[in-house]
Amino acid sequence: MTTLKAKLQDDLNAAIRERDELRSSTLRLTITAITKEEVAGTTKRELSDDEVQKVIAKEAKKRREAADAFAKGGRHESAEREKAEGLILDAYLPKQLSDEELDSIVAAAVEEAKAAGAEGPRAMGAVMKIVNPKVAGQAEGGRVAAAVKKRLAG
Repeated sequence: MTTLKAKLQDDLNAAIRERDELRSSTLRLTITAITKEEVAGTTKRELSDDEVQKVIAKEAKKRREAADAFAKGGRHESAEREKAEGLILDAYLPKQLSDEELDSIVAAAVEEAKAAGAEGPRAMGAVMKIVNPKVAGQAEGGRVAAAVKKRLAG
């Protein structure tokens, strides 16, 4: 078992012992999503910590989107629960980059792409290829794309 998956399992057991319903249900759903990913495809396999982290990030994003949808629909209690679940999952993810850190990485990538001959809005793909490996797991794709578009337009 990967170390991150083992940590999730240990934390789940602790949450059950402490009768922490929110934490235990959140971790159960996350472990189920990881197991589902492991058995997807033609053969069962063990996920690496990076792959487990991607599953956790996907689950956290689902919680944020659900919280937004509940808030727009006037279901504030459900939105608060989704936000709380998202915060629990965020603890297992790497620290997210601040806007300033992301902007500096994007600025360097834009300069690198310009040196390679890509300019203007058409350089988006080239810049994203440079930025994505540097920010993997530390910034959401939509946030990165918005920062790149802003930098290329300005």
